[in-house]
Amino acid sequence: MRPTARCAFLACALSLVAGGAFAPVFAQSGNLRIGLGDDPDVLDPTLSRTYTARIVFASICDKLFDIDEKLAIVPQLALNYETSTDGTTVTIKLRPGVKFHDGEAFDATAAKYSLDRHLNMKGSFRKPELASVEKVEVADPLTIKLQLAAPFSPLQAQLTDRAGMMVSPKAAEASGDKFGLKPVCAGPYKFVERIQQDRIVVEKFADYWNKDQIFIDKITYLPIVDATVRLANLRSGGLDLMERVLATDIKTVRDNPKLKLSKAVSVGFFALLVNVANGPKADNPLGKDARVRRAFELAIDREALNQVVFNGEFVPGNQWVSPQNPYYQQNFPVPKRDLAKAKALLKEAGVTGRIPIDFMVGNTPEVRAVAEVLQSMVAEAGFDLKIRVTEVATALKTAEDGDFQLYQNTWSGRIDPDGNAVIYQTCGAPQNMGRYCDKEIDAWHREARAASDPTARKAIYEKITAKFLAEGWMIYLYHPQYLIAHTDKLEGFRPISDGILRVVGLKLK
Repeated sequence: MRPTARCAFLACALSLVAGGAFAPVFAQSGNLRIGLGDDPDVLDPTLSRTYTARIVFASICDKLFDIDEKLAIVPQLALNYETSTDGTTVTIKLRPGVKFHDGEAFDATAAKYSLDRHLNMKGSFRKPELASVEKVEVADPLTIKLQLAAPFSPLQAQLTDRAGMMVSPKAAEASGDKFGLKPVCAGPYKFVERIQQDRIVVEKFADYWNKDQIFIDKITYLPIVDATVRLANLRSGGLDLMERVLATDIKTVRDNPKLKLSKAVSVGFFALLVNVANGPKADNPLGKDARVRRAFELAIDREALNQVVFNGEFVPGNQWVSPQNPYYQQNFPVPKRDLAKAKALLKEAGVTGRIPIDFMVGNTPEVRAVAEVLQSMVAEAGFDLKIRVTEVATALKTAEDGDFQLYQNTWSGRIDPDGNAVIYQTCGAPQNMGRYCDKEIDAWHREARAASDPTARKAIYEKITAKFLAEGWMIYLYHPQYLIAHTDKLEGFRPISDGILRVVGLKLK
């Protein structure tokens, strides 16, 4: 949990939960306190991978574009986006009068620097998101041109997230790979301090381009892994807003007249990742035989999992987009549980006896609950899940190193299906921790990226779906519902399906 020294600040939540009472803790004027479900990884938009880091970035690092409640792309640091007739040149006009937190001007040279950094920096997780960009050119002080190797339909959608975040060239050059320790961007708040596993503090940036819409002086992000403790702090006044309310706590929030609940179905997913080729731990029946992976999947009842762990609030799914998404492939519906077929597939694969599996999961209450339900379900087909609980950021590195056989992973999602697929499904992609590789699927993804017509793209994704669901390394289980709770003293909060907590326009009474 948290160090005892923080007990006073967090309203001694653990002991209060045990005692069933809450001591009053009053919000500091002008300080918005946000409870996060885990501690973010590095605060460098080029290197970051965690969902909670994206939440923090929403306050410190503006992007070229953003999305609104209807998932429409809207201007942020860029004003407009134009694509040439042949689809290989993208012209972006930039917003004038923007400054970075260090006082440096944001212009076309700075935008080129940031995009080049995403493309070329060692360890960049943005490179695949911008893969078709061959060159970034400065057309004039407030215009950049992106020259593409081929038409790339998801590009503008990619620029609504970390790939579109702009960093100060001066600060990035000075700090090198240590930039994430003190990020300098062009967002509404500037970074003040970070104490690992404790807090991240940002304060209002006086020269922000949209400063008239910033009404709170300071934001303190508090990583509190236990959702029950986060809610205890919200109820007692130690927090003003919390992300990831437990579905089982919805009634508690709604019954409290001082709290408000927001809901939005995620554009992302929860999936099980199988190590198929990443080191010695891939050498097991689950990793080596697609029939065993399909047998494992057929032992799972997604709807029962949803009801038991999430009170039926989440959306069962079997693809990288939800059944509500226009790109969902209706010809491949969510499979029903079928133990007889699962056992037949195992027999066909020559598997005898029980199959032990090292199952690494993140240290959050709902994920642990999911793991335990899965453990019980698949046991009936002959799988013996050995649950290994690991801190969220550590688990990412551990999986990357191949130290897993099965790993749970939540992807917070992107508005274009490409952003949910390529980074996991293509050879050598950053989130492809199982080292799955199929050249045909890679070629289809390139084809989908080059297609601008939604019907044509969906037809290509149908081919990918057919092959990847049958042979791939991922088992998609559900699409989370973003459940956000906040005090009635907070006004202006807008729930958006990417789960990011946007701070522009928020007010504390």
